[in-house]
Amino acid sequence: MGSKPAFGPQELPPEEEELAPEEREMLRKIAQKVVDMRLTVPAILFLESVKPLNYIGSQVMVFFEPFVGAIFSFRTLNMSGIQLNEYDLFRRMMEKRDNVERLLQKIEELDAIQFQKEREIKKKYRAEKRAKRKRFWRKLLGRELPEDTGSIDRK
Repeated sequence: MGSKPAFGPQELPPEEEELAPEEREMLRKIAQKVVDMRLTVPAILFLESVKPLNYIGSQVMVFFEPFVGAIFSFRTLNMSGIQLNEYDLFRRMMEKRDNVERLLQKIEELDAIQFQKEREIKKKYRAEKRAKRKRFWRKLLGRELPEDTGSIDRK
């Protein structure tokens, strides 16, 4: 008799692993927005803390739908013959705890990619800075190399 761990990453049940393409795209867009705004840690902390209340949260979204719809406009999606706007799609997705876990995993995945890109950019910047410093000292000490000045012949 196995029990689900209360904390940490959850394994997704195999029967519920497939999401519709619209749902997958919605999760990716939300996760990308969170990562772009550099709110990864607060978002993960918030989602992990309210994960047990996900169904109540989706019902609160039902209550606020008229107000949100009056202020914002959402794109309408045709999903399996049903017309849904993005707000409804997100609300339906958040009713299931598995989708909250999927969103968390997607945020972590995109954050890792973003972190790796930033690391590569910083590494490149440091190498350029180091090369610039070397050129400065070579020039100052009169030991310029042809690649430093851009000329091939030196006499």
